[in-house]
Amino acid sequence: MVDLNDIALFVQVVRHGSFAEAARRLGVPPNTVSRRVQQLEAQLGMRLLQRSTRKLTLTSAGQAFHERCAGAVEGLTDAAQELMTGSQEPSGLVRVAVPADFFDFVQMEAVAEFLAQHPRVRLDMVLSDAKTDLIAERIDVAFRGGPMQDSGYIGRPVLHANTDGFVASPAYIAAHGSPETLHELSHHDCVSFPAPGGYTAWNLVGPDGVTEKVQITPRFSGNTIQALRKATLAGLGIALLPQPVIWRDLQAGQLVPVLPHYTRANHGMHLLYPSRRHLPLAVSAFIDLVVAKLGELQPSPGARE
Repeated sequence: MVDLNDIALFVQVVRHGSFAEAARRLGVPPNTVSRRVQQLEAQLGMRLLQRSTRKLTLTSAGQAFHERCAGAVEGLTDAAQELMTGSQEPSGLVRVAVPADFFDFVQMEAVAEFLAQHPRVRLDMVLSDAKTDLIAERIDVAFRGGPMQDSGYIGRPVLHANTDGFVASPAYIAAHGSPETLHELSHHDCVSFPAPGGYTAWNLVGPDGVTEKVQITPRFSGNTIQALRKATLAGLGIALLPQPVIWRDLQAGQLVPVLPHYTRANHGMHLLYPSRRHLPLAVSAFIDLVVAKLGELQPSPGARE
């Protein structure tokens, strides 16, 4: 029969990234942890971890096993901690993977208020536009744009799917005019994400519901949404940006619509975390904060252009 303590040791090794760190946290010798995990692998008849001199990597079987077990182990650990402390207060370290320009959307003051409300919580923010391996990087929760593609993870939308639209600054329009057709964009300064070969292709749905493609050479490119928004505000060109990012600028007149009958669907943003039945209180509390702040970016129906 599989020893449940060995499963708990395996979960801790994955969480902390090495036998040595798990052993240090648990107060046992590293060789004991390694031996117990090897014993678990022998009982299961499968390898869970690939070992090298540099790092541990989950096998596909190990990842599936971890996803099934981690929530139960951490739920029991949380329950025991709550009984020992007599408290339902969120506590512990929360590692969060977010886009590089996350703090342009969620102000640092909101994070400071959150930490003041939960003095036993610690935050470790991993800012990157690259897709993070949640298990390998020991991430508790990630905020990710685009369609859900990570099987084995739990996800829910925090910014609903909507549309991208063309915008420019009034100063740019005054200086260069506004294109009247989609293909006139190729004669305008444009702002976009960088693309291989220096060309960006946009697929747009027109007023008749037909998808059309236009190719442009950006005058300015950047790798974050906020960089593109700020470049557009500064009059550097026409950009194709998500409605939640620009609707306040449109309301204030700092940006104006261009070719408003052409749009592109996007997939919003999802909250993503390793599959588990129970989330730690600290993780749940931080999720609530970010969902509320991102919700403020979505205009009410009456505020839409």
